[in-house]
Amino acid sequence: MTDIRSLGSWAALLAVSAVLAYGLTLARFPAALLLGPMLAAIGFGVSGARLKVPKPGFLGAQAIIGCLVAHSVNPEIVGTLLGDGFLILAVVLVTVAAGAAVGWGLTRLQVLPGTTAAWGSSPGGAAAMVAMAEEYGSDPRLVAFMQYVRVVVVVLCASAMARLLADLGGETGAKSVVPKAPGALTVAATLGIAAVGAGLALALRLPAGALVGPMLLGALLHATGYATMALPAPLLDAAYALIGWYVGLRFTRETLREMVHALPGILAATLLVVALCGGFAFGLTRLLPIDFLTAFLATSPGGLDSVAIIAVGAKADVSFVLAVQTLRLFTVLLTGPLLAKWIARAAPRSGTLEP
Repeated sequence: MTDIRSLGSWAALLAVSAVLAYGLTLARFPAALLLGPMLAAIGFGVSGARLKVPKPGFLGAQAIIGCLVAHSVNPEIVGTLLGDGFLILAVVLVTVAAGAAVGWGLTRLQVLPGTTAAWGSSPGGAAAMVAMAEEYGSDPRLVAFMQYVRVVVVVLCASAMARLLADLGGETGAKSVVPKAPGALTVAATLGIAAVGAGLALALRLPAGALVGPMLLGALLHATGYATMALPAPLLDAAYALIGWYVGLRFTRETLREMVHALPGILAATLLVVALCGGFAFGLTRLLPIDFLTAFLATSPGGLDSVAIIAVGAKADVSFVLAVQTLRLFTVLLTGPLLAKWIARAAPRSGTLEP
């Protein structure tokens, strides 16, 4: 009976996701096949549906997105990163500092415990932040809630921004990187790269390894001409939906009930970080020959995979966006423990929320 009920819930989620994705597609929102499933999953999760995306499915979806990103790597963007590496690193450090400042403020106001606020406000990959937070003794539920609230807010803001810019200025950025009808051998080679890249990265315990591994391996082979990257549209659509469901189903009735007292502070902090990143993006367009949408996505404090999907759908410069996002992820992982200790010291001695 439970299995039948679960299958019925998945079928209902699929149907609602399809309707929302179709509506968002008609409204010309980028990443509609991510947004629709994510919004549907939030509704199902909060309403009490006991659904969960299997971890292998989520990792496989990340590997597919990694290959999609790898296809867009070209010598021009590599030259840009090498030529303006110092400036890009400065933007990354400023964004990390903004997240740390927000975490410090949440700690001082006793909205969240110190180390939890540190990991929750870190602008890196959500899954990696949750894993490291648990390793360093923070409450992974609070960190996951804060991280995925921010992912949802960033996805909605970035999609709305891309939609607005498309109306104001027409098409932006590069053309779509996905061939219409890839050959069977090309698809097989791409899936092989996804499997090998993800397997190696996960074995080496790289952060967001299922995404980063195929992205790095595929980019190297594609840029050097040793492999051609291509994926059929239905497979990409499935990857988008799985990532959207994975994020949305994290929002359950129980977690909302437990975190409701912190939600206003989390939302305010999230919007503040997004606004700060938007300001950094505007400054970046004055220093580099890139459009605002590309700069906004590059500096957005969202999930690596979600931002990649939006960048592709909005026809932004995917390589530049993911290069900055990946650099920031590794920067956060290197500085995270030190920042967590510094922010934890900001907690008032009396009435602290730390266990």
